[in-house]
Amino acid sequence: MACKPCDDGASMKSITKATICFCLCCLAGTALGAENADPYNGWAYYGGTQDGIRYSSLDQINGQNVDDLEVAWIYHSGELERRGQDLITNSSTQNTPTLVAGSLMICTPFNRLIALDPATGKERWVFDADIDLSHKLPFHYNCRGVTAWENPAAGPEAVCRNSVFMGTNDERLFAIDAQTGKRCPGFGSNGEVPVTQPQSLQFAGERKITSAPVVLNGVVAVGSFVMDNLRADAPRGTVFAFDAATGKALWSFDPIPREPDDPARETWQDDSSMTTGAANVWATMVADPERDLIFAPVASASPDFWGGERKGDNLYSSSIVALNAKTGKVVWHFQHIHHDIWDYDTSSPPMLIDITRNGEKIPAVVQNTKQGFSFVLNRETGVPVFGVEERPVPQNALAGEWLSPTQPFPVAPPPLVPQGLTPDDAWGFTWFDRRACRKKIESLRSEGIFTPPSTAPGSVIYPGTAGGMNWGGPAFDPARKWMIVNTTNVPQVVILVPRKDIEGVVGINLEVGNDVAAALGTPYGVRREWLLSPLGAPCVKPPWGELVAVDMENGSIKWRVPLGSIEKMLPLPIEWNLGTPNLGGPIVTAGGLIFIGATMDGYLRAFDVENGEELWKDEQPGGTQTTPMTYEAGGRQYVVMVSGHHLWFGSPASDAVVAYSLPDRRKK
Repeated sequence: MACKPCDDGASMKSITKATICFCLCCLAGTALGAENADPYNGWAYYGGTQDGIRYSSLDQINGQNVDDLEVAWIYHSGELERRGQDLITNSSTQNTPTLVAGSLMICTPFNRLIALDPATGKERWVFDADIDLSHKLPFHYNCRGVTAWENPAAGPEAVCRNSVFMGTNDERLFAIDAQTGKRCPGFGSNGEVPVTQPQSLQFAGERKITSAPVVLNGVVAVGSFVMDNLRADAPRGTVFAFDAATGKALWSFDPIPREPDDPARETWQDDSSMTTGAANVWATMVADPERDLIFAPVASASPDFWGGERKGDNLYSSSIVALNAKTGKVVWHFQHIHHDIWDYDTSSPPMLIDITRNGEKIPAVVQNTKQGFSFVLNRETGVPVFGVEERPVPQNALAGEWLSPTQPFPVAPPPLVPQGLTPDDAWGFTWFDRRACRKKIESLRSEGIFTPPSTAPGSVIYPGTAGGMNWGGPAFDPARKWMIVNTTNVPQVVILVPRKDIEGVVGINLEVGNDVAAALGTPYGVRREWLLSPLGAPCVKPPWGELVAVDMENGSIKWRVPLGSIEKMLPLPIEWNLGTPNLGGPIVTAGGLIFIGATMDGYLRAFDVENGEELWKDEQPGGTQTTPMTYEAGGRQYVVMVSGHHLWFGSPASDAVVAYSLPDRRKK
C-alpha cells in the first residue's frame, strides 16, 4: 500500500485511531526512511540501487517540462585551489554522488568525503582521508563513489547506524558516520582498515581503490585498480571482504587461481598463475540480497597485450564471477575472453534485471564489454539467456604467444559497435583525409575483432581499448525492459616493441594521444595510438559516440543516436552531432528521460527514452566524464552532476557539483 499524505480537510470525527497511526507511520517514513520505502526513489549506491540499474521512480521532471530545468545550486569543493595544477592534472573526476541519511555524499579524486544539504548544496561536514599525495603521472587520483549501509543491530540514535564506506587511493577502507562525518570507532582501527597484500608495490599508486565498495547482508567488499602494462608480475587483483560493523577481515578472492586444487588453475600453463598479476576488479560490483551473491567484473591478467608468459585461457580473468557474499566462494563464472591480449578487461559494472522469455521470468545479470557485446546470463546459474557461440578468430600471433582458437560471441543482442576495419571503411572529412586513412589501414594488420597484436607497423584493435562500452555502465528502464548504454567507436593501433627498444620506458603523451609502456618481464613493450586522419578525426565513419536502447526481452536494438557534438574541435563553434568518445554513464527516470554527460563537449544532456530525441542540454564548468544521479528533497526533484578534470580526455578542470531542478513556484 502506498503511503499517502494525511487528509488535512477530513473532519476530526472521521479520523480513526488506525488512520492516525497510519499517518504517523507515513510521516516517520518520509522523514527517516524514505530511501527504503521505495528503493528507486533514492540513490544510496553508486548504481542507484544494489542491482545497479541506475533507474529512478521520480517523475516530477519529464519530457514536457525538462526544458524548464534551471540551476538550483552549485557547490565548489575547493580542490582546484587546495591541490595545485600538478595534482589536478594527475587526477580524474568520475564521481557519482549518493544520498545517505538525508545528505548528498560526494568524494573528490583525493578522497575528501563531503556531505551536502541536498536542497541547497550547503556543506554539512567534510572528512579528509589524508591520502598519500606522492603518486606521479600516469597513476592518477580518482574516486568514483562511496556506498551506504544501515546497521540493523544499531539503535536509532546510535553512532554509525548509517555508515558511508569509501576506499582510497592509498589502499584503505574507511567507515564514516553519515550524520557527523566522524570515523566509526568500532570499525577496524579508528574507522579504517588497510586493504593490502604481501606483494610490494614498485611505486606509490600502482594499485589503489577507485570504485565504490559493495555492501551486502553485513559484508562490505572492495576491488582495486592496478596500473596496466607495466610488468608481467603486476600486483594481485584480490577482492577483500570485511564485516561491515567491525571491519574484521572475512574472506578474500584472488581471480588468479594460486591453489593447486583449484580446477581453474588448469587454464594456466606452466604454473604461470603463480607469476602473473592483475586480473583485478576495478569496476564497481553489484549485489543480489535475495541470493546473497556479489557479482565481480574481473579485468585482464598482466600485461595486457602479451600473454606468452601466461599461456592458456587464464580463468578467472576477463570474466564475470558470482561470489557467495558470506564465504567469497565462486558460485559460477563466465569468461567473455579467453586469454585476453587486447586489454578488453571487464570494465563495465554488471546490471541485475528480471526479463521474461517464453513465459518464464528469468533473473538475469547483464555484462557489457569493451568489444561492444552484451552478455545476458541467468544470475543463478551463469547460463546465457540468448545463447553464446564459440566462433573462430584470427590466429598467427608472434612467436612465443598463445591464442585461443575461438572466442565467445553472444547470439543476442547484436554487437553495439563495429567489429572490424578494412581499407574500404576508411573515412575522412576530405578526399585527402580519406586517402591518408586508407593508406594507414592498408599498412596495418586488420583481420577483424581479436586480431593479435603485432610489431611495427602494428595491428588494428577495433573496438579500441576504451570500448565499445566502458566503466560508465548501462541503465535500465524496468517499464519498457530497455537497456540504455553509451558506446565509443574509435579504432586503435597497438604496436609491440622489442625489449631492446623499450627497456625502462613508461610514458603518456596526451598531446598526440598515444602511450608507451614497458611491460617488463616480457619480450615486448607496447605502444598504443588512436587511428586518426591528418586532420585529427577518427579514420572511421561517424558517429564516434552513440546512445543506444536495447530491448532486453528479445535482444533487439530499439534506437541509436549520436552522443556528443564536435563543435569545440572546429574552427567555428558550430554544433555538429557526429558523436564523440565518451566515459561515464546514463540514468533513466520514470519521467521518461535519460540523463547523461560523458562526452568530450562538456554538456549534460536529457534524451527522450522512447525515441532517443535530445530534449535539453546545459554546459558544465569542466569535464563530464561522470554519471549523474537524481533524488527528491523538500518536494522537488533534482538532477546532479559532478564536473571536473579527466586525465585521459584532457577535460577542463573544475571542482563543481551542479544541481538542477524545475523553477520553484513557491517563490513566485
